[in-house]
Amino acid sequence: MSISENIAEIRRQIAEAAEASGRRGEDIILVGASKMNDAAACQEAIAAGIDVLGENRVQEMVAKLEQDAYRGRPLHFIGHLQRNKVKQVVGKVDLIQSVGSVELLAEIEKVAARLDLVQDVLLEVNIGGEEAKSGFDPDAVYAAAELALTMPHVRVRGLMTIPPVEKEPHGNLPFFEKVYALYVDINGKLYDNKWEYISMGMSGDFADAIRAGSNMIRVGTAVFGARNYTK
Repeated sequence: MSISENIAEIRRQIAEAAEASGRRGEDIILVGASKMNDAAACQEAIAAGIDVLGENRVQEMVAKLEQDAYRGRPLHFIGHLQRNKVKQVVGKVDLIQSVGSVELLAEIEKVAARLDLVQDVLLEVNIGGEEAKSGFDPDAVYAAAELALTMPHVRVRGLMTIPPVEKEPHGNLPFFEKVYALYVDINGKLYDNKWEYISMGMSGDFADAIRAGSNMIRVGTAVFGARNYTK
């Protein structure tokens, strides 16, 4: 199937899941995770109506920015971001989805202050407590969101999570529900319910994520096809 056909099918599934949670398909933001896909594929996805493009790797993102790959749509950084690469990302993307430590928050604040801009971010929650993954422990997210309010050049817009690999169908639903509960609690207590984004769900589990409350999904292979890791 073509990228256009893939997006049409994903939109159908989004609409179905959104309806099950009392919303509309248009309420869900579709982020095309374009890792290992070239500028032409990005532009094809944009022409087919993708809402946002998301990159995981700084070097790849910088190269594709030079090729004008993302023209016409917002760009998000959705991968693990090392502090020494923050300066290559701040001000270049509309949203950094993967802020998972106080140290990273502070570095983003420093770089954004130097550039005299405000960088939008999401706080990443390590909801499965996995050592191999970055992100705030669920018990630490509230304090991080509170700390961010003291940073004039960082604006938190919501939460993001990557749950553990599913061991059975719908196995990630409890994780999504826990992150949604955190989102509602922190948004109400600290942010006057002005948060806009809860980014949960990828190619294999986005329907459950939407049913649990997600309004932003990050979909790679279901949009662009299987990645070729032998390149």
